[in-house]
Amino acid sequence: MVVVVACVRGGIVLHMDRNDYYGGDSTSLNLNQLWKRFRGEDKPPAHLGASRDYNVDMVPKFMMANGTLVRTLIHTDVTKYLSFKAVDGSYVFSKGKIHKVPATDMEALKSPLMGLFEKRRARNFFIYVQDYDEADPKTHQGLDLTTMTTRELIAKYGLSDDTVDFIGHALALHRDDRYLNEPAIDTVKRMKLYAESLARFQGGSPYIYPLYGLGELPQGFARLSAVYGGTYMLNKPDCKVEFDMEGKVCGVTSEGETAKCKKVVCDPSYLPNKVRKIGKVARAIAIMSHPIANTNDSHSVQIILPQKQLGRKSDMYVFGCSYTHNVAPKGKFIAFVSTEAETDHPESELKPGIDLLGQVDELFFDIYDRYEPVNEPSLDNCFVSTSYDATTHFETTVTDVLNMYTLITGKTVDLSVDLSAASAAEEY
Repeated sequence: MVVVVACVRGGIVLHMDRNDYYGGDSTSLNLNQLWKRFRGEDKPPAHLGASRDYNVDMVPKFMMANGTLVRTLIHTDVTKYLSFKAVDGSYVFSKGKIHKVPATDMEALKSPLMGLFEKRRARNFFIYVQDYDEADPKTHQGLDLTTMTTRELIAKYGLSDDTVDFIGHALALHRDDRYLNEPAIDTVKRMKLYAESLARFQGGSPYIYPLYGLGELPQGFARLSAVYGGTYMLNKPDCKVEFDMEGKVCGVTSEGETAKCKKVVCDPSYLPNKVRKIGKVARAIAIMSHPIANTNDSHSVQIILPQKQLGRKSDMYVFGCSYTHNVAPKGKFIAFVSTEAETDHPESELKPGIDLLGQVDELFFDIYDRYEPVNEPSLDNCFVSTSYDATTHFETTVTDVLNMYTLITGKTVDLSVDLSAASAAEEY
């Protein structure tokens, strides 16, 4: 996807895409499209159901109910084009088993993740986090979380390594253990966001997910852009970004026509000489006829496998959804296993997550490189996004988008919105 911006805010926006669908890498594919992408020209077997009933995300991610993306959708009014449903369960893999993630002091007391004395210590920690108010020093108990590290804060409560593991990775959603040596305020804020999101719909997880899959997101923004005069051009091959003598962007050429512009916003594939490789993601996509085992028959679920549990450098993520979110035919389930790749063999690397799925009808493997921009936008007026990571939530991605918006416009987005504007249906 490349966006040609002739004049920011109040000007003209042209969206060009080499694909014949919206969303670029974050699209949702029907079964025929999925089959063509991973199996070539073969036709999918009839027992899998109608192709049009599938909406399989290429970058599967849930949204935190009180998170930054939901606030952004409300701020932009894109929510009027979308319908959401709460996600059933949030789990963590520990000592070879799947456990529900405890997010409050009461859930900590009931959790089989911890022994009796550890539960009490964890409960005290959860109470501290729940009561913590950055603006009220009385709730800080004499601790300065802007200078104290997460490791130091956790040490005050005497929590075990396994408890720290699920708190850091399944509640605070850190991707590795670097957070332990960083200011504790970030981890506390992340834990509070998780708990507040969980409480919002009184469900089994803090996440929501759009009906018909994440491909609805770019389509919603496309509709909103059209309302304000934006133009979309799909199926535009070989989009070439043009530069003037000073090295500033001046247009985008496709099929012999050039759209002149002052700024360009794009993903790394359109400007490969202005990005550097920072890693790669390995992902498995499974079509199944049953929910993932040991998740209370959840029709939509996230399972986080912390790095230490697997002897890895980064976490692994399992994302499950089903026909209840209108992403598959009745009785069919879609599961994804994703991680930051550490080898060139996704099949063996993803095995711990795949083993949790049980029997699968079909299994596809994908691996792709991740990039980040290295250019200076103030010099060339090119604004390049960072590639999607392996996480199954949007918090990292939307931070990148908001930072790009500030670079492009010089303004920050006010996300103090009425969260009730985005609701999630209990039943559909």
